[in-house]
Amino acid sequence: MPVHNPGDTADACLRTVVEQSMPPQDYEVIFADDGSDDGIEERLDAIAGTHPNVRVLHLKHIGSPMRGRNAALEIATGEYVYLLDQADHLERTALERMYRRAVETGADVLVGPLSIGTGPPPVVFGKDREHADVLGDRLLSLLTPHKLYRRAFLAAEGLAFPGSGGILAEQAFALRTYLRAAAVTVMAGPVCCHVGRRPEPPVTPHAHVTELRKLLDVIDESVPRGRRRDRMYAHWFRTSVLRRLGGARFVASSAERSVTFTTLRELTVQRFPERLDHYLPVSLRARATLLRAGRLDQLVALAQATQGTHLRAEVRDVSWRDGALVMSLTGEIMWGDGRPVRFLPHGEDRLLWTSPLPLDGLSLPPDVADVTSAVSHSRFEVYVRDDATGAVHMLPVTCAVTRVREDDGIRVQVTGTATFDVASAALGAPLPGGLWEVHMRVHGGVHQARARVTGSPVNCTGTPADQDRRLVVPWWSDRGELGICVDPRSFPESVVLVSPGTTVTRQHDQVFVVVPVPYLPPSEGPAAELVLRQAPDGTREVRAPALVEPGMPGQAAARLIARIPMRRLPRQGYLAPGAWMPYLRVDDEEIGLRFGVEMSRGGRVEIRQATAPAVPERRYPRLRRIAQRIPGARNMIRATRTVQQRYMPS
Repeated sequence: MPVHNPGDTADACLRTVVEQSMPPQDYEVIFADDGSDDGIEERLDAIAGTHPNVRVLHLKHIGSPMRGRNAALEIATGEYVYLLDQADHLERTALERMYRRAVETGADVLVGPLSIGTGPPPVVFGKDREHADVLGDRLLSLLTPHKLYRRAFLAAEGLAFPGSGGILAEQAFALRTYLRAAAVTVMAGPVCCHVGRRPEPPVTPHAHVTELRKLLDVIDESVPRGRRRDRMYAHWFRTSVLRRLGGARFVASSAERSVTFTTLRELTVQRFPERLDHYLPVSLRARATLLRAGRLDQLVALAQATQGTHLRAEVRDVSWRDGALVMSLTGEIMWGDGRPVRFLPHGEDRLLWTSPLPLDGLSLPPDVADVTSAVSHSRFEVYVRDDATGAVHMLPVTCAVTRVREDDGIRVQVTGTATFDVASAALGAPLPGGLWEVHMRVHGGVHQARARVTGSPVNCTGTPADQDRRLVVPWWSDRGELGICVDPRSFPESVVLVSPGTTVTRQHDQVFVVVPVPYLPPSEGPAAELVLRQAPDGTREVRAPALVEPGMPGQAAARLIARIPMRRLPRQGYLAPGAWMPYLRVDDEEIGLRFGVEMSRGGRVEIRQATAPAVPERRYPRLRRIAQRIPGARNMIRATRTVQQRYMPS
């Protein structure tokens, strides 16, 4: 592991590499310190002093992890070596599982399951592959250093990192190992390594093109001319040329943009012929056409028009079937301005891609703009992500492509269901308790994107699931994002989660506030009281017993119903005009609910959306009012409260 001034970000990695399940005598850890000066060198020496299997290399600073990796590879003694960075961390059984699988398959290179950022593991880890193919098994999507390499294989082939360079230099090393290995194994199963943020070092356009030329030379050395080489070339044409001609950075900087365009166009003319466009998504075919034509102005316009393209993932229904939560979902790609992506009908059932804005001088012929096949293979994946740990688990889904005619165009949606079974959601094992976000990732078609699943609360009914009768509650965040709570910590917490579904009904001089309850135990739960305090200082309050109306688990939610007296003139113990903050009081403890109550001077009472309020501080009200008159103080207090009490106060 190369190290340079990591600060506290290396704590997780340092801990996980020395606490592997493999016996310490069976593996060694080599830290290559690139001239750090933040105290990490002393920490590494201290770790080596207490762990006989840890060694530290103190190197002169050069600003690149390449030399450190090479130095560590030269002194390593193990049968296999694994490479990772200082912001990564390994699961405790990672080395043991990867080594056992590498020996079983005789792998020169083994790629263990990776989790990158907040997303799910790449789709390539969906199944085991003993002799993976570079193209067929999508190995070009896995070009980071995080792999298990047979050390004798690296030595025999003379494989090492260049002395310096950026991401493309790393990719060239990984590509060489793929092309020269007798066996590359891809291992499915639980994640082995969580890849941390890997900021790309600043590279000038000229340096970028130089590294890309060297990488293409690696392909030329090992792959004969033909379709296979073209497909590899097309990968880097897409990722390292065309994608750099879009996005915020390209649009923002006119000086760098001009240099980037000039250098990449020169390289394109020399190394990326037009026949490669066949392997590109159609939106990038348009970009390639503009690049070869020298239309920088149109490239900028297209980049601006497509900036912010995103996925809209919506839940249409939530229901319970045999103890599992079934979500009906729709995914659709949207332009940055919120318009759905539309295609032009052609012939009987063909679809043609169209630019979000007219491009002067660009006219893609139908055979180039045809996206019928790509659209027909569109699909979505759905996964849940733990709000606290970041753990990700895929859910079983069924989906299909739906065409929606709109004016003179065709919208394409992917619709289907995802099933959440708490007893098997964690790779066949029970899912741990906690708050789980629901995400969707769409593949195929013209665009690929992922997003949180959103929608209006359609069903907050919880149910005890699996053989252990664990409580599972669907809920929605303040931004309308769907989540699933497994094993709420308490009865009040489960009420807080679904409280945005509260309704209110007025009858004469009283108001009935109905708060949904996801599931009520047979004992009908503890005695509860609804407390309303008038905003902003909470000096006036109303208390009322919250009576329970039981529901049916998995079918109809229970309800807490409180009858609140009201008057149009303020009086203690009565609801009066103004904004009121609600609290649930159970066992002499209060917890804020996620809605607000507002009464107009005419007597109209409405429920307003709001985050869970903190239990108000009743001391020093005059000082509090004075402090809130300071410019910006009120917003700062409100922002702090919202962050600290995002979904529920502790």
